[in-house]
Amino acid sequence: MAVEKVKKYFQRWGIDDRVLEFDVSSATVELAAKALNCESNRIAKTLSFHAGDRIVLIVTAGDVKIDNQKYKAQFGSKAKMLAFDEAEQFIGHAIGGVCPFAVNDGVQVYLDISLKRFDTVFPACGSSNSAIELTIPELEKYSGFISWVDVCKPR
Repeated sequence: MAVEKVKKYFQRWGIDDRVLEFDVSSATVELAAKALNCESNRIAKTLSFHAGDRIVLIVTAGDVKIDNQKYKAQFGSKAKMLAFDEAEQFIGHAIGGVCPFAVNDGVQVYLDISLKRFDTVFPACGSSNSAIELTIPELEKYSGFISWVDVCKPR
């Protein structure tokens, strides 16, 4: 199971015990916010895209949507999300648990500036019932991100 893969990934920093697992689904922003008893905007959702021949993950705040013009300016192609059945194959995590941790080789991770307004955020951890609370510097460190981007519509 992918949550175990993420926990193993986190062992190198000694934070595997910080992964939270729930008896209920956290597969959507709304469900995750309910499971965590927090504001939905603090859920760090990870969106997956085809960008030419690359697979790109963009981690955004839970209350924003991709701006197609900004995305195209940043990545040079139209925003085309991975199909439901492609996520696990290309990323290593199924839809509902997609996260920027322990991803397949070659997957590129970007963080959207919509996250910078928070002290901590809650990304998933590889399953549809997991999350971890991370500071923004921790998210930068553990995600192995390439850069910050501005590809979302204003709130």
